[in-house]
Amino acid sequence: MPDDELTEAFELGSTCALAAECGRDLRQCAQMYGELFPPGAFDAELYTTLSLTGAFSAPWATAQRLRVANRAALWVLAVGRMVDRTSTGRRTVVALAEECLAVADGATPHAAVTRFLADLRDELATVREFEALRPLWRDQLARMMEAMTRAWSWRDTRAVPSFARYLDNADSRGTCFVDVSHWIYAGDFWARRHLAELREASAHVQRYLHLLADIATYRRAVSWGDLNVLMLGVSRAEVGETMARLAREAGDLLAPIGEGSPRTAAYLRRQIGFNAGYHGISG
Repeated sequence: MPDDELTEAFELGSTCALAAECGRDLRQCAQMYGELFPPGAFDAELYTTLSLTGAFSAPWATAQRLRVANRAALWVLAVGRMVDRTSTGRRTVVALAEECLAVADGATPHAAVTRFLADLRDELATVREFEALRPLWRDQLARMMEAMTRAWSWRDTRAVPSFARYLDNADSRGTCFVDVSHWIYAGDFWARRHLAELREASAHVQRYLHLLADIATYRRAVSWGDLNVLMLGVSRAEVGETMARLAREAGDLLAPIGEGSPRTAAYLRRQIGFNAGYHGISG
């Protein structure tokens, strides 16, 4: 076997081993907040996907360093399910958002979903810089909850937003919240000092991932009655062109970031590449 093939195979094997370790932590985490993760909605494939995404986005990290990112991603899915599937009306969606923000501010949790968030908050608080960065973390959480509430309202009222407005609501995807949590917990000194700047690049990647996920889950969205970008009167070609533009713009934003923190830039680039490959979408 040529040396380059041996090296590539070793790196892939190491990354898969990292994903397996992350997966064990996620499954144990889900058991801690039982009712949030019913097996019918959170199956083995979901935990595998989350673990692989984290590991291939930062293969140089340890499972411990990826723990907050992976758990935050799992928490986002739990909140999204509550908003989309178990809420009984706008009042319950707004109340959930308010409770989450209160816990982010330090309130005592009274439900599994906010207890999970409080545990994330307290884990982040073990980082010395968290107190100074907490307003940015809280703001990103608020943006996510506001976007989820808006998406719920569109679906509830059968509203059809414009393509641009739909794309601007990509915070409902929650990946920026995951990224901010990750950089506070496991980012290097440069990343923590430039978190506001990183959020702009993260938002570009989030918009790309928002459209990518919609393309990958279109049939499911139709059967479940969810809103999807392909229901807004735009073609797959137009969506593909927008994704290509977002990827180019993200690359432009990541170039100077790479000079200050190569791994931070690589983490975001690899999110685009891994997710596109995982869903089998080229270009």
